[in-house]
Amino acid sequence: MTALTGKQRRHLRALGHHLTAVLQVGHEGVTDAVARQADAQLEAHELIKVKVSENAPQDREEAAAQLAEKCGAHLAQVLGRTALLYRRRKEKPEIVLP
Repeated sequence: MTALTGKQRRHLRALGHHLTAVLQVGHEGVTDAVARQADAQLEAHELIKVKVSENAPQDREEAAAQLAEKCGAHLAQVLGRTALLYRRRKEKPEIVLP
C-alpha cells in the first residue's frame, strides 16, 4: 500500500467534508468489532468518517492510525476527534484519485 500524496489527501478531504461519521471508537478503544465494522463500511463506501470518543484509551491520532492499520486503509485526515479513512474498493471503485 503506497502512501497518499498531498494532492490525493486534499482530494479525499474535499470529498469527505460533507460526510457524517458512520462509526465511533468508544471507551474500549479500537476493538476487533470496531475494526470489522470499519472494514465493512470501507468496502461499501470507500471513504468514511470515524469519531474518536473522549473516553477512548488512546489519543485520537493513535486510535485513528491503529484503526487504519487494522483495516488496511489510508488515514487521510484527523481533524478534532474525527478521522477520515480511505480504502479503494476491489470491485467497481467509485473514487478516482488524482
